[in-house]
This record gives sequence, C-alpha cells and structure tokens, in this order.
Amino acid sequence: MRFALPLLLASTLAAPAFADAHVGPRVTGALVDADGTQIGSVSIFETASGIVRVNVQAIGQTPGAHGVHLHETGECEGDFTSAGGHIAGDAMHGLVEGGNHPGDLPNAFVGEDGELSMEAFKANLSVDEHLIDADGAALIIHSGPDDYESQPAGDAGSRVACAVLEEAG
Repeated sequence: MRFALPLLLASTLAAPAFADAHVGPRVTGALVDADGTQIGSVSIFETASGIVRVNVQAIGQTPGAHGVHLHETGECEGDFTSAGGHIAGDAMHGLVEGGNHPGDLPNAFVGEDGELSMEAFKANLSVDEHLIDADGAALIIHSGPDDYESQPAGDAGSRVACAVLEEAG
C-alpha cells in the first residue's frame, strides 16, 4: 500500500488521454503552488472547429469554487503577480455586456478530496495570438470564486497556483 500514493499522484496529474487529440497549436504547463511544488497540469489546444479547449488538473486545493484565468505573462514567481493581468483584449471581464476577456474561464469546483478537474471551451481565445507570444502566458488558479462581474478580474482572491504555458510539439 505504501506505493499506491505515487501511482495515484501520477495518474491524477496526467492529462486525460483524449486531450492529445488536438488539431491546432497546443500549449502545456506544470501547475505549481506557492512553494514551487508541482500540483497539477494544464493542456490548451485548438480543436478542428477553431474553439480552444482548456484542460486543468490539480490536487491539494481548498474545497469550493476557484477562479481560473489565463494571464498575460508566462512567469510564476513569488505570489504569482509576475504573471500580470488577464489576457483581456478590448473586452470587459466576466459575464457583462461586451464582456468576456479571452483569458476568462469558468470557476472550477473542488470537492472535499481537494482535486480540481476542469474542462472549458473558449471561442474568443487563440493559442497563437494570445498564448504563444514574446512574453508567453500563464494559467492561474485563485483562492476564491470569480464573481463574473467585478472589474478588472472578478474579485477571485489571491493566486494560489500558477502554470507557465509553453508550446508543445
């Protein structure tokens, strides 16, 4: 039984097998917590329809709702503010008129087991344009839920996990 935990951890952090059936450009990243410990993974790719599919897996999260956003800089230092603001374009944040940043994602819900497993689809996000640029991009998990309204970022609390997104082959 003492070998079960590493096997469970490895299977929890692995992206689902179907996530590799991408068509367009793909970015991936290792999610780390404030201590720099890897706690999950991210895979983002363009589908045949042009819609971007986002897959996030993480362990050790506080139960409840958590805001998840794509941020403008591919850096995860300190308290993760190094990742900058949301990838915003000309849009407002959230579910408001004219809204929805390209970097806005739905809240992720974590059960009592601390596992976060999220899949989202984005029509106004481009992997090439928004995620693969000179300063990269990052995915951030916040301590609380996004209220889908407060500007500029949904009042989702502190940044508790971060993944630098890198182009995958």
